[in-house]
Amino acid sequence: MNYLRTAILLAGLTALFIGVGYLIGGPTGAAIALVVAAGMNAITYWNADRLVLSMYGAHEVDERTTPDLFKLVRDLAGRAGLPMPRLYVMDNPQPNAFATGRNPEHAAVAVTSGLLDMLDRPEVAGVVAHELAHIKNHDTLTMTITATIAGAIGMLAQFGMFFGGGHRDNHNSLGIVGTIAMVILAPIAAMLVQTAISRTREYAADNLGARISGQPEALASALIRISNMAAQIENPTAESNPATAHLFIINPLTGQRMDNLFSTHPSTENRVAALRELTRQMGREARGGVDDTRRAAGTSPWGQIGGARRPWG
Repeated sequence: MNYLRTAILLAGLTALFIGVGYLIGGPTGAAIALVVAAGMNAITYWNADRLVLSMYGAHEVDERTTPDLFKLVRDLAGRAGLPMPRLYVMDNPQPNAFATGRNPEHAAVAVTSGLLDMLDRPEVAGVVAHELAHIKNHDTLTMTITATIAGAIGMLAQFGMFFGGGHRDNHNSLGIVGTIAMVILAPIAAMLVQTAISRTREYAADNLGARISGQPEALASALIRISNMAAQIENPTAESNPATAHLFIINPLTGQRMDNLFSTHPSTENRVAALRELTRQMGREARGGVDDTRRAAGTSPWGQIGGARRPWG
């Protein structure tokens, strides 16, 4: 159901983009918007990961430079049935992380230095597993395309302001009032669709990520700590590029605690509640098998990944 809802919302976002093109230039404008949308998505498909990683100054690390972190990610990727993603660290004191890439074979996980400094090993494992869940669910491509189209709708609406929604003799002309309404409402509508897609995917990644790590409570603890710190420690790059905020596990802009209309993330409280319900569900499943007993106890059926905070160098 989550996949169907995401597909419907993404189709609606594309239709909104084409609709704005139609309002500006009639059938020709709609056709041009369709071609532009296809071109942007093609560019995004091949280059989005490099662009976002470069934007955040992420540097790639390997088994030699960060052996503990590399091994943790490799183990979790194996549990998830994924190839080892490229691993990056961002020099940023705000604890946070995101995944990017067009598919599981060309994926990357990026974590901040603040995440490694402030969270213990089980919490870091929960965060990494969440990002791997995004990769397994192909969310990284979906969310990047969503951000691209949503941003383009805003630019297209601004473009329409200069042309007044079409020539005066064009029956599609919006007039000054209609044009102003389009400039204001089209980006808001795009933002609403973008946030709806993002929220749907975050809940799904929390659930799958908790199952990959086998420790939903550790992920819940990580979400709480990251959310609290995100409200106190600024991420300047994210502040300058708010369209990328939805890529992170927690909103890097405000650390919002409420599911308000424009939040790109569900509230941390709601996510934690869902994870704790998952813990209870695993406890009920524990009566049916040994593996589930381990999960309910907070350990992974593939082996213990807990432990105190560890150096990641």
